[in-house]
Amino acid sequence: MKKFFFSFLFITVSVIAKSQVDSTYKPLAPPKNDWSKLDLSTRANDHFLMQYGVDAWPNVPDSVNTSGFSRHFNAYIMLDKPFQGSPHFSVGIGIGFGTSNIFFSNTYINLKSNTIRLPFTNVTSTDHFDKYKLATSYLEVPLELRYSGNPVQPDKGFKMALGVKGGFLLEAHTKGKNFVDSSGRSLYDKNYVQKESDKKFINTTRFALTGRVGYGHISVDASYQVTEFLKPGAGPVIHPIAIGLTLSGL
Repeated sequence: MKKFFFSFLFITVSVIAKSQVDSTYKPLAPPKNDWSKLDLSTRANDHFLMQYGVDAWPNVPDSVNTSGFSRHFNAYIMLDKPFQGSPHFSVGIGIGFGTSNIFFSNTYINLKSNTIRLPFTNVTSTDHFDKYKLATSYLEVPLELRYSGNPVQPDKGFKMALGVKGGFLLEAHTKGKNFVDSSGRSLYDKNYVQKESDKKFINTTRFALTGRVGYGHISVDASYQVTEFLKPGAGPVIHPIAIGLTLSGL
């Protein structure tokens, strides 16, 4: 009986001791990524951007009769600087060109007018161009705060960016094609084209908010122009917006 008692006591003490040791045990946390040992200076992370999509002039008066597929095309070369302690985030800055083509229906825009305000004339009941647009081009400097879900290979993961861009107006012109009468009958060859260029009514600088989100090389982008498209007093207040697709690489 005594032998059984001491055996039971030994087993009980061993179990209690083991439970005390286990209760104080804390598993080691997995080691954090040591980003300082990675060279991300040559990673592919949107060093080249091409954008194509839809442009719009919201809240303009009925006299500004936009119509059709108004569109933009932008191309930028970018530098990408990852944050040293958190390379999921980086700053992108670059330079490039942005263009916009706004299409109109039964409208004539006289860029060479001597008036204070830019005329948008309804020409439905007279001779006019069947296809008509106002085109602008800018030298632009984009700046982005970027996030990459895969900081080592950003072209193989989720990504997003918020930013701004500033632009300087290089050219503004109207282009009409296929001059027709009020009934729509061509008065010249259907390929007849007329261009008129002048920048005096257009704001020579622009500032826009930008954003994009996507995966790998493809993103959906959007922008809102904070500055007015026309100079103050030159016409209706226009803040262009755009949405489209970004193809990125390098």
